[in-house]
Amino acid sequence: MESALEYDIALAALAWQVELGCAELIGDAPVDRFALEHAAREAAKMQAAAPAQASVSKSKNIPVPSAEPRIDAAAEARRAAQGCADLGALKSAMAAFEHCDLHRGARNLCFAAGNPAARVMVIGEAPGREEDRSGAVYVGPAGRLLDKMLGAIDLSRDAQEPAQAAYLTYALPWRLPQARDAYATEIAAMAPFVQRHIEIVAPQLVLLLGEVAVHSVLGPKTAGGIGQGWAQAFGRPALAITAPDYLLSHPAGKRDAWRDLLMFKSRLAAL
Repeated sequence: MESALEYDIALAALAWQVELGCAELIGDAPVDRFALEHAAREAAKMQAAAPAQASVSKSKNIPVPSAEPRIDAAAEARRAAQGCADLGALKSAMAAFEHCDLHRGARNLCFAAGNPAARVMVIGEAPGREEDRSGAVYVGPAGRLLDKMLGAIDLSRDAQEPAQAAYLTYALPWRLPQARDAYATEIAAMAPFVQRHIEIVAPQLVLLLGEVAVHSVLGPKTAGGIGQGWAQAFGRPALAITAPDYLLSHPAGKRDAWRDLLMFKSRLAAL
């Protein structure tokens, strides 16, 4: 005969198990939990294999579509640029161009500034934060430095006379995300527009600012890079110098940039 103490202990243990969430404490027969888990795993495997087998059987009579041909962005750009007769058409074609991912993350296309009749065409690398926000060309810190550089050789973006004017644009019209380096594919995709831009403006001299502009106009392996003297940009003399963006963080490069600017000034004076 059980004592009252044992009964109270058993009742307290039962109440504790109910509090834990136990719904069934006693069964009519022992249950092999390991066997149940094994059966559940086997059933899951069979269920997962069934749709795969069904899809394979269905696909036997269905031809697999071939992969879409890869788009040649540079070729598409050439076709779009060649149809542009003036700067307005060129700007519209660039804005509508869908094969350069840069424009998807940019706020504005930065096309050009200054007098298109200028003797000098200046091609920079890509817009910065302030340019992207406003859609203007070279209005940030690099733009202010560029204005000083041009002023030192008697040129200005605001000049009305072509002899003193400078026409400014970019190799890439959209801002690079997180100020990263430009990809070769991005430069190649927009290079035909740069070429057509030069052809429409028809400057007497071209000033290239930075490596992106050099690669866009002269090609990545063409002689005539920064510090290498004069080259030909689609039949026009071109000189590559250090970009003002770089000079802001590397002021030691201003000495070489000034040397190159004086070389450019001498060539311009001889025209």
